[in-house]
Amino acid sequence: MSGEYGRNYQNDLEAGANGRRDYEEDEDGDSDPFDIVRTKSASVDRLKRWRQAALVLNASRRFRYTLDLKKEEERKQLVAKIRMHAQVIRVKGVAEKLKSNPEKGVPGDETDLIDRKKAFGSNTYPRKKGRSFWRFVWDACRDTTLIILMVAAAASLALGIKTEGIEEGWYDGGSIAMAVLIVIIFTAVSDYKQSLQFQNLNEEKQNIQMEVIRSGRRIKVSIFEIVVGDVIPLKIGDQVPADGLVISGQSLALDESSMTGESKIVHKDPTRSPFLMSGCKVADGYGTMLVTSVGINTEWGLLMASISEDNGEETPLQVRLNGVATFIGIVGLAVAVAVLIILVVRFFTGHTRNPDGRTQFIAGRTSVGDAIDGFIQIFTVAVTIVVVAVPEGLPLAVTLTLAYSMRKMMADKALVRRLSACETMGSATTICSDKTGTLTLNQMTVVEVYACGMKIDPPDNKALLPCRVISLLIEGIAQNSTGSVFVPEAGGALELSGSPTEKAILQWGVNLGMDFSAARSDSVIIHAFPFNSEKKRGGVAVKTSDSEVHVHWKGAAEIVLASCTSYIDANDNVAQMDEDKLSFFKKAIEDMASGSLRCVAIAYRMHEKEKVPTSDEELESWELPDGDLILLAIVGIKDPCRPGVKDAVQLCTNAGVKVRMVTGDNLQTARAIALECGILGSNADATEPNLIEGKSFRNMSEAQRLEVADKISVMGRSSPNDKLLLVQALRKKGHVVAVTGDGTNDAPALHEADIGLAMGIQGTEVAKESSDIIILDDNFASVVKVVRWGRSVYANIQKFIQFQLTVNVAALVINVVAAITSGNVPLNAVQLLWVNLIMDTLGALALATEAPTDHLMRRPPVGRREPLITNIMWRNLLIQALYQVTVLLILNFRGMSILNLEHDSTNHAFRVKNTLIFNAFVFCQVFNEFNARKPDEFNVWKGVTTNRLFMGIVGIEVVLQVVIIFFLGKFTSTVRLSWQLWLVSIAIGIVSWPLAVVGKLIPVPERPVSEFFTKKIRRRKNLNPDENPSVKKS
Repeated sequence: MSGEYGRNYQNDLEAGANGRRDYEEDEDGDSDPFDIVRTKSASVDRLKRWRQAALVLNASRRFRYTLDLKKEEERKQLVAKIRMHAQVIRVKGVAEKLKSNPEKGVPGDETDLIDRKKAFGSNTYPRKKGRSFWRFVWDACRDTTLIILMVAAAASLALGIKTEGIEEGWYDGGSIAMAVLIVIIFTAVSDYKQSLQFQNLNEEKQNIQMEVIRSGRRIKVSIFEIVVGDVIPLKIGDQVPADGLVISGQSLALDESSMTGESKIVHKDPTRSPFLMSGCKVADGYGTMLVTSVGINTEWGLLMASISEDNGEETPLQVRLNGVATFIGIVGLAVAVAVLIILVVRFFTGHTRNPDGRTQFIAGRTSVGDAIDGFIQIFTVAVTIVVVAVPEGLPLAVTLTLAYSMRKMMADKALVRRLSACETMGSATTICSDKTGTLTLNQMTVVEVYACGMKIDPPDNKALLPCRVISLLIEGIAQNSTGSVFVPEAGGALELSGSPTEKAILQWGVNLGMDFSAARSDSVIIHAFPFNSEKKRGGVAVKTSDSEVHVHWKGAAEIVLASCTSYIDANDNVAQMDEDKLSFFKKAIEDMASGSLRCVAIAYRMHEKEKVPTSDEELESWELPDGDLILLAIVGIKDPCRPGVKDAVQLCTNAGVKVRMVTGDNLQTARAIALECGILGSNADATEPNLIEGKSFRNMSEAQRLEVADKISVMGRSSPNDKLLLVQALRKKGHVVAVTGDGTNDAPALHEADIGLAMGIQGTEVAKESSDIIILDDNFASVVKVVRWGRSVYANIQKFIQFQLTVNVAALVINVVAAITSGNVPLNAVQLLWVNLIMDTLGALALATEAPTDHLMRRPPVGRREPLITNIMWRNLLIQALYQVTVLLILNFRGMSILNLEHDSTNHAFRVKNTLIFNAFVFCQVFNEFNARKPDEFNVWKGVTTNRLFMGIVGIEVVLQVVIIFFLGKFTSTVRLSWQLWLVSIAIGIVSWPLAVVGKLIPVPERPVSEFFTKKIRRRKNLNPDENPSVKKS
């Protein structure tokens, strides 16, 4: 199956030679302005071009959910101005004055927190108010066509009242005005609801969960709940949540570019550089801080309160849909102008007759008022054709479906940070996933231990370990850790904090008899080398109570073992690491790794205290000695596979999405988990290049990397840079790549990928900010749900396009043919406005909010350059439009005789016939709405009852149609129909169901119709060198 999909991608326009074009953003000025495949890094000029090229009747509404380019420039200038003042920070107090303990933090009870918020404020800043409902009403009123219709309605109203009196004369103009008013209200309500959804999602994005120390206990709270006096542990990738002071820190360095504008990394320590600014990121090291000011009292709060965050962003689909809307709009405009000219010419030459046969205009006899009234009626019909023809709602339907999908994805544990990621995920051809926490549960426990040259069984059997080994292990575990152990005063279970690996090792230390607080106070940290994903280890130098200096290391087992020259044996003696013992430990690592255990080695060495730097400057640049280590223990940590992950991987495979595991773990551990998850089918697949080490991939030439990238299923012992190289190679091969990441160093890969997926639990703030979507539960199954939603967005837009174009084509053809032949149109202005409401606002609501189905995951991914209107859609819409046009035109020209209306008065018969055409036309759209739900499936009713919104909208449309025919005839120029004619209307509509089934039996060519035409145009250009200067004359 994967081979078949691979061939599809090679034939896809986005692959092969064009894959490079996808990868390197096309900035060529001659390219199609609506062909922006990747808006993630598009230039401002490029974004300006598509706006200028679009046919827009109401710019404020059409471009509402796109980036406001003018505001973006103003925002950048304001940020630069505020940064000038960001250097001056006033510290409001120290721990004692703030009634806080540097080690235990604030008491944390409710009264204390409320008092602090009252005294110092909360960690929030005033938000600029969102747009009010009346602003949306005003935007809807600014639609060019609606303004023209209102002017026409006013003129018609004035003429009607003048000629027929106020009782009868206001209906024509009043009905158009009311119809326009209803359209404005519906549009405003729909847009307002969408803006509220986006507001809620934006607030959710800013709600970062932070660890704080209160009463000595580490707990997670919202960034908005942080108070002055809080003690906050900081580690690599964290965002500084408020202004404050460094209490303690090891190699603590901050990226202050968000505040100062300078990308230089600034080192922080309690004495020389203790001030921390809110909004900055921890670039290296770890430490604790005391919060001194929050919210609006911080530089970051001032900055955020001064600028209104413009979250407008266009997505590739929106840009493409503006292109489609512009093309359809131009056609509709041309048709409307043609209808206007034909009807005006027929009217003023005396070829337009009333239903009773009287000529409407006779030169010299017809009054000026009647002539103007006749012209206004013709003009309103032409303008209304433009309203129906220009699909203003098409690009906004994307916003609607994205807003709906984003809300639903939140329930599926995915927070969307960039709108475009929703739809791009539907095109994903490969997912590069982390192992730990994503494919596994991240619930780690130490299950195997090798120490003193033997296996320790059970792992916490102290009887097998000499006292010195236990003492050194406890010292190393307690000090060389960013986690902590909290002992509740009231007794009960210990509370461990830190990463899952840290917690597993701390728990093992506790089982060995470790008293965490005592172990920490028995020695002092001199210098630390925080765990580094490049070097795969972390170390710390400590000074013990008897003035000895111990350097402790902890990290990837085979890397730490390679630096060990000795070990402590069972007799408590330091023994040389000979070949036999080295082979024994290597074999132990291999056995544990093949049993899918994560292997971590703990080692130490003595260091002469005379060689330890004394000054702060020297300490800062001191590299901890990492050679001649003494091995203390190798631990095997079990992290079970997530339940259901194998099914999720299989679902991706069936959908043509290849899942690749990219992990920092041992290659054998990665292999074992990959087999368990179904990423590798069997042991036979576990060979190079399917299974590769990061170092091997890194050392290849670019050409070699491109060659093997497609084949890689598992990459072990990979660094973040290896992940970046893999992403680049896959994208150059034409793949649409989704990548998961949690560490600060994953940021480049997350940014480079088409869709960056950060982990919500283990992910650092730096990783989250570089990502497009945050997976809140760190679960791979949630990643697969995002793929489903991405495909659903694309499918829903296609459903809406098919439905809307069917209505467009049918309404235009019926009115144009009737206008040319008889001078009258069966669908008048008010009726067309109602049809436009069904098609535009209600249709988008009904079809753009369809939930994803399993059927979507049985298709190959959608090519990003694949035509929006597929051959299947063309077939469906042409069949339905042709049927509607044929039946309704027959009724228009032969309706009198078919319906036996010859005996009625001419005027009444004419109105009955036109009412039936209008009623049948609306019911055709209602029934066709069901067909649009499943463009390529026979059973269009499958799952319809579960979509209450769809059923509700269809119900509202039917009820309103009944109300219009029975009670609003004066406004819509309709009459009440007999029950027989109601049945005829429903019968004409219901035929669209069997017709759709028959239509789906007609095969369609695989090659898109648009491709056929573009190739013909290219061929013609090549054959005519005079028109194409690039072709040389022979």
